[in-house]
Amino acid sequence: MYNVDYVNTFILVAGDTSASHRAEPPLRESHPSIPARQFAQIHDHPYRYTSGEVIFEVHADRAGIPHSQREAARDEYFLTGRPCLRASDLAKKYGWGIHCDDQGRLALVGMETPEYAAFVERATANTDLTAVKAMHSSRK
Repeated sequence: MYNVDYVNTFILVAGDTSASHRAEPPLRESHPSIPARQFAQIHDHPYRYTSGEVIFEVHADRAGIPHSQREAARDEYFLTGRPCLRASDLAKKYGWGIHCDDQGRLALVGMETPEYAAFVERATANTDLTAVKAMHSSRK
C-alpha cells in the first residue's frame, strides 16, 4: 500500500505560484473543486487529518462512496501510487504552506504570515523539521 503522509515536514509554496503576495482560499462553490475541498478539510480542522485522510476523503466524497464502504475503498484506492499534497493547488496556486506535525496531521499556513517564515527558518536550521517544495505548476 502506498503512503502519501509526511511527518515533521513543511511543504513550501511552489516557486511559480500564481498567488501574488498572500494566500488565498479557493472558492467554495456549489460543486467545490478538489483544492476547495482540501482547503475546507484542513483549514476548518487544523492538525486533525493526515495527508492520506484528506486525499482519500476528497476522492470518496467526489465519487459518492458511502461511508459504510470507505474502509475497503481506501485500501483499494492506495494500492496504486497517488499524488501527495506537494501536487495540491493549495501550495502550487493558492499560496498555502502545509505543516505536517510529528503524527502527520496537517495545518495550512499562509505564505505571508510570520508562522510561514518561522517554519522556513526552523526547517533551514536543520532541526526536527524538513522542508520540501510543492511541485511546480508548469514544466520547463
